[in-house]
Amino acid sequence: MTPAPAVPLLAVEHLTMRFGGLIAIDDLSFSAGRGEITAIIGPNGAGKTTVFNCITGFYKPTSGRLLLSLGDATAPADVAALTASGRRFRRTAAGAVFLLERMPDHEIAARARVARTFQNIRLFPGMTVLENLIVAQHNALMAASGWTVLGLLGAKRYVQAEARAVERARSWLDRIALTDRADDPAGDLPYGAQRRLEIARAMCTEPALLCLDEPAAGLNPRESADLTAFLKSIQAEHGTSILLIEHDMSVVMEISDHVVVLEYGCKISDGTPEHVRNDARVIAAYLGVEDEEVEKVEAEIGT
Repeated sequence: MTPAPAVPLLAVEHLTMRFGGLIAIDDLSFSAGRGEITAIIGPNGAGKTTVFNCITGFYKPTSGRLLLSLGDATAPADVAALTASGRRFRRTAAGAVFLLERMPDHEIAARARVARTFQNIRLFPGMTVLENLIVAQHNALMAASGWTVLGLLGAKRYVQAEARAVERARSWLDRIALTDRADDPAGDLPYGAQRRLEIARAMCTEPALLCLDEPAAGLNPRESADLTAFLKSIQAEHGTSILLIEHDMSVVMEISDHVVVLEYGCKISDGTPEHVRNDARVIAAYLGVEDEEVEKVEAEIGT
């Protein structure tokens, strides 16, 4: 008997996003596998960040479904029941299933365990490096504090939660080699160290899906190599699924299990890095070649 296909962590189905008369994303479908690194690439203005904003709840899609599944599997019947119910999520025996397009951004982060970073670094520059990692865990700390009262009284469960938060923060400081800068303002760190800190801060929330918007932007070759190793270690050691937007093709091709290519809001290629690297439509898009010239590109690269 053929085993059932693995249920992806994230399934984007017929996603469309319009801003007035502008179609930023047009009927986009793709999936991100569990424990895999999926890259979304494409020329500037292709709609990559709009996809991220829809997944993380910053935008409400015009149409389409964003299905995120936690646990070993999600039965089609559970998905159908959730869709028909009008609810945002459903707990199942195997885990949970979420319709992200129905959820506000804070609930996507807290319940569906989706974390993200931004193209422009958004640390708290006046806070210390350690405090930036602790504040990322505010949901757990606030729950343990009874939404302030138990924290003010120094209740045991809050003290224990606070100790765990500090321990997790210090563990990530070790991972990113910033323990000696723990008490320095985050804004005083070099640019590459700030990038690592931002990713570590997202990982302090223990996400199932980590969305990284151009994590290699502004990094020199050595820093890009360090970032690549760091992301691969996150994948290997934590099983975290990573969805990234990236313009540095050396990073994309080295770490990605799956690549999705957009142009003008439409998907033009979807597959392994090797498949995408040799796709004439992708080559043409990055060279700025018109559609009618794609056959000429194919002939030149021998496809």
